[in-house]
Amino acid sequence: MKIHDLIQEIRDTLIGVQNGVLVWFDKPLKTRQYVPHNGGWSMDQILEHITLTSHFLLILIDKGTRKALENVQKQDLQVALEHYVFERKKLDEIGVYQSFEWIRPEHMEPTGQKSEEEIRSLFIEQIQRCLTYLDQMSNGEGVLYKTTMTVNNLGKINVYEYIYFLAKHAERHIGQMERNEREYEATVVH
Repeated sequence: MKIHDLIQEIRDTLIGVQNGVLVWFDKPLKTRQYVPHNGGWSMDQILEHITLTSHFLLILIDKGTRKALENVQKQDLQVALEHYVFERKKLDEIGVYQSFEWIRPEHMEPTGQKSEEEIRSLFIEQIQRCLTYLDQMSNGEGVLYKTTMTVNNLGKINVYEYIYFLAKHAERHIGQMERNEREYEATVVH
């Protein structure tokens, strides 16, 4: 896959995830506040969790983008691109709810301290930051810096893969919210 095609795919994934998440803010309050029988999070809590996780991923993405752009002066971008393989299978697993056990740190658990509007605005801003970084690294520069990701044993991943990870994490929780909604609707009907 050519790097420009990959960057466009990541961009499309981010935009799709943004659209996919934003619809949940417009669900009725009772649906969003429903807590599933398994003791999981409500939709409102999931939406907050998405932004909390994205916040911490963006710390790494911010640094990675800066370092990758600096590395253009120190590394041969064309050589790096010739040998680059996008680890799609393991990254795509991030987007599937319950595809593997995921222990999340406490600082990524929802607190309920932000309003729905604050969470919505923050989510949009986070996606826009990722899109801006893709613009800044439009020629493949994102492959020039890697950081370790322990989730799903990904190992060292580059900046593009971190951005894709952020989108896939949100996608994972869209699936969780869909299950919550189905369960809620089943309890209301019966």
